Amino acid sequence: MQRRDFLLKSLASGLAACLPASALAGTDTYQAYRAGLARHPRLAMLAGTQNEMLAGEASISGSWPQDLAGVFYRNGPARLERGGERYEHWFDGDGMVHAWRMANGRVSHLGRMVRTHKYREEAAADQLLYPGFGTAIARRPVGNNDSVNAANTSALPHAGKLYAMWEGGSATELDPQTLATRGLKTWRNDLTALPFSAHPKVEPDGTLWNIGAVPGVNKLVLWHIRPDGNLARVQLLNVADLALVHDFVVTERHIVLLLPPFSLNRAPGISYLAMHQWQGQRAMRVLVIDKADLTLKYTLEMPARMVFHFGNAFDDGDSIRLDATLYQDDQVLQEMAAAMRGVVWDKGVPSVTSQLTLDLRRGQVREERLLDASEFPRVADAVVGRRHRALFTLIEDKQHGMGMGGVARIDLDGGKIDRFAFGPDWVVEEHIPVARPDGRGLWLVGPALDLRRRQTVLNVFDAANLAQGPLAQARLPYAAPLCFHGNFLST
Repeated sequence: MQRRDFLLKSLASGLAACLPASALAGTDTYQAYRAGLARHPRLAMLAGTQNEMLAGEASISGSWPQDLAGVFYRNGPARLERGGERYEHWFDGDGMVHAWRMANGRVSHLGRMVRTHKYREEAAADQLLYPGFGTAIARRPVGNNDSVNAANTSALPHAGKLYAMWEGGSATELDPQTLATRGLKTWRNDLTALPFSAHPKVEPDGTLWNIGAVPGVNKLVLWHIRPDGNLARVQLLNVADLALVHDFVVTERHIVLLLPPFSLNRAPGISYLAMHQWQGQRAMRVLVIDKADLTLKYTLEMPARMVFHFGNAFDDGDSIRLDATLYQDDQVLQEMAAAMRGVVWDKGVPSVTSQLTLDLRRGQVREERLLDASEFPRVADAVVGRRHRALFTLIEDKQHGMGMGGVARIDLDGGKIDRFAFGPDWVVEEHIPVARPDGRGLWLVGPALDLRRRQTVLNVFDAANLAQGPLAQARLPYAAPLCFHGNFLST
């Protein structure tokens, strides 16, 4: 028991051990961003907000479906500056959770900052105090992973609760109605501050699976949560050379992770991002874990790639098929940092959404390219971990550079691509499929920033015909900060 407690405490403070001990201020980034914004209006997408709360009614254009009812919760970095300083990376901003409420053809919006320990301390000081993913600021000591928890990556309603999710620490529970912060979620007293990642997978019956990784400790945390929201199991898995892991997938029998080939350089005074050194000569490892006993069953290899997001996965005999958006290297991380300094990556960073076939019997990985210049793959909730035939993604605006520019549906059986591009004055956020209550298909729902009018618009498409454009749009009188991920709760 003492050994287990020691190990769990080490994991809870593992991220803290990777963070810088010296302070660097972001004043240069603050000024450079403003100079860049004058040259590149698209950089307004990274302005963030100084507001604690945003609220408004949306004006509707088009024909909003009367039976599209529920709450679309989203989350993203919103507070990017404080006291004349600016974070060095988009991933570092404090989270704001958004609730788009839809009922009787009307849409309202509420956005509220997540009042984490980090946010409260920095608001009181009016100064950036703690380090982030790509920012080496350390003006106050870091106790454990939750000292720097930004709660800024996704929002998940599950078992009557609402959680703001982050990468390296606890989930933060919010009030589902007001979005007020209730506090950190502790699944069991001895699991305090263990990483509970931002991309949990919820199966159709409500069972939740998640991972937690602490680079440098070489331990992967596996979480299994029952449909009623109670902890079923937690397991620690030894994984050599464990570094950045953002997402994963599940099938009916397996948990699957792809591990990009990073090595860690713990030099003093550098950011967590800077510690990750790309090793393009090494393979990407594919871990296949048995859900029945949470043990590692297979380790496969494929050429070096960077990956953030997966669509879905399913068992196919002796194989597993999964969707992933892949990059050739880690350049995308550097380009996002550059944008925070006012530098626009005009040509974008090449990405491709592919379907991978993991041949478990032969130990081989095959790749089928589905769609270039795409990201944020999603599937309908009803097929998570099961055979799926439609994959939804965002598509890049190649002509105008930074940011996504449209939506697409990939027919995985026939290969047909259905897409819609918004145009040069838009930045498109993640869109997700939502089941129609009559069971006759899906809508595709998601926000986009109208740069010309500086307003955020929520779109609803007929998911079977994206090319015809949105069925309707709900326009706010203001621009809400861009989000990363979210989930829909039907009512």
